[in-house]
Amino acid sequence: MPKKESKAWSTRLIHNDARVPEGFRSLDTPIYRGSTTLFDDAHHIVDHWDQHTYGYTYGLYGTPTTLELAARVGELEGGQYTLITAGGQGALALVNLALLKSGDHILIPENIYGPHRRLAYSMLKRFGIDATYYDPLIGAGIADLLHDNTRLVWCESPGSLTMEVQDVPAIVKAAHARGALVAIDNTWSSGVYFRAFDHGCDIVMQALTKYVGGHSDLLLGSVCVNDRALYDQLGYAHQLIGCSASPDDCSLAIRGMKTLAVRLKQIEASALEVAKYFAGREEVELVLHPALPSCPGHEFWERDFTGSAGLFSVVFKAGPSKAQVEDFVNALELFELGYSWGGVTSLAVPYDLSHARGRSKYEHRIVRIYVGLEDPHDLVADIDQALPKLRT
Repeated sequence: MPKKESKAWSTRLIHNDARVPEGFRSLDTPIYRGSTTLFDDAHHIVDHWDQHTYGYTYGLYGTPTTLELAARVGELEGGQYTLITAGGQGALALVNLALLKSGDHILIPENIYGPHRRLAYSMLKRFGIDATYYDPLIGAGIADLLHDNTRLVWCESPGSLTMEVQDVPAIVKAAHARGALVAIDNTWSSGVYFRAFDHGCDIVMQALTKYVGGHSDLLLGSVCVNDRALYDQLGYAHQLIGCSASPDDCSLAIRGMKTLAVRLKQIEASALEVAKYFAGREEVELVLHPALPSCPGHEFWERDFTGSAGLFSVVFKAGPSKAQVEDFVNALELFELGYSWGGVTSLAVPYDLSHARGRSKYEHRIVRIYVGLEDPHDLVADIDQALPKLRT
């Protein structure tokens, strides 16, 4: 190695002697970016995903920023082990691909998140995994659908569109009696309003994109477990699939968690006000908000949840055409049109469920509403000015 003073300037740009004082402390978590992880010596070089056990080995498995977010989400959900993925769909796929093999059978509620359903009937089917779709309100009756090869039962409570609240403890009891695991998409409650592990679930995932991020500017997912063997299976698959998450997004999610409590409190209150306004309108047949008695499974929400969130759906009475329902949504000025909810901006999306198994009764008359942080009185006024579109 050349003497330091004789090194070329271009080499010194990379191998420099610059030093900064130690001891800097901040309220914010640093953003650690990096793909290459350095080792102290050749004897310690190892390639393993479990950096809690083996130390940092490769940026793909997470930097300190990623692992801090994982620890914080685990603390929020009540899980001992947490993995971070690049999106909610990535978390769903990770669970399925890590735990299932050809010849296995899974149970999925009919109202499951659309991309998750497509994953099951396309890719998982191609890999020889059979899926049965069940009525989300089946409760203990799910025992009749369990087979000897049923490996995994999925729940999503409430469903992301038609909002059925499931009897999760009854499903867990039936599944565990037959040796099946229970995984739940806990995004609606943000890991706060429904304590999934306390109700017996084995695997808890959520799209951190939504409430944890909170500002519609990141894509992240999480998978939490309390069983070390499950964690090892998931971590190994996480490594092989390459489920890396951006440390910049992880930093934004850590920031979002600091305001999660105050945002959820305001969103809950505003959404209930808007939902009750809809419930009082003559144009509306049904408001699918878990905290209202009109929502299927409301009794399970009362029993198992500690609060409600900003996502719900409205079903209009028969009469307006699909085009008129779309005109109503287009007439809204404060509600933007977009899928990924959980941020500060209110959203509205119309759906046509005419061909959806188990939910076709809602036809084209259902609109999913997300209430953000605008003043609820302004949101109600906006809805009021748009409702005449259903009659023109």
